[in-house]
Amino acid sequence: MPYSFTLTTTIPASPQEVYEAWLDSLAHSEMTGGSATMSGEVGAEVSAWDNYIIGRNIELVPGERIVQSWRTSEFEDEHEDSIITLTLEPVEEGTLLTLEHSNVPDEQRSYEEGGWQENYFEPMVAYFSERRLVATEPEEEEAAPAEAPPETPLREPERAAKSKRRSQPKPQAPEPEPETKAPPKKKVASKKKAAAKKKSAPKRAVKSARKAKRPAKPKRAAPRAKTPAKKRKTSGKAASAAGRKRAKATRRKSARKRR
Repeated sequence: MPYSFTLTTTIPASPQEVYEAWLDSLAHSEMTGGSATMSGEVGAEVSAWDNYIIGRNIELVPGERIVQSWRTSEFEDEHEDSIITLTLEPVEEGTLLTLEHSNVPDEQRSYEEGGWQENYFEPMVAYFSERRLVATEPEEEEAAPAEAPPETPLREPERAAKSKRRSQPKPQAPEPEPETKAPPKKKVASKKKAAAKKKSAPKRAVKSARKAKRPAKPKRAAPRAKTPAKKRKTSGKAASAAGRKRAKATRRKSARKRR
């Protein structure tokens, strides 16, 4: 015995967007995750979920109402087509979708028990939420340069003083003298020694050259042996003086003996 049921959900999109996406093959496939063939013409055949569902358009009111025949591969030959009616109403959150499914075989109660919710309503909410998020992302704008604050007007004396300051050359700081590092003492001593050696080298060479040019000096003959000089004879005055000294000396000796 066929039966009917009604379900509602809120889609974050306008009624016109939901209407167009449902009847578009690509959008219907992206919403549900299964291949679909849809049409916006009344009487055209439609399919969804890789031909698991087939039917045709019965009534189409743009942005308001969609009526389609709906038959799955699980229907028996004696089962008539079921009818789905989608009513789209604008609400603050987007669109209030009311689904009425009629003439459903009694064996196909899975539609009401979660089939529509899992295979259509939840995927549609995710699809339109993502599209809305992408549409509302602000584009990166280049930051405009900050405007300089307006200059306060100057009085005539202030302007003259300011222009005078600008015209005067700015004093330049004296450049620091480069530091001269004294070479280490060892290096200076070695340099002086090297310079002295260079200067003395040519002088030595000249001296050695002069010595080589000079003729050898003849050897001197051995000096003759000196003959002992004859003792000079003392004169009479010298002899008398000597005699007196001797006499005094003998007198002193004799006086000492007597004592």
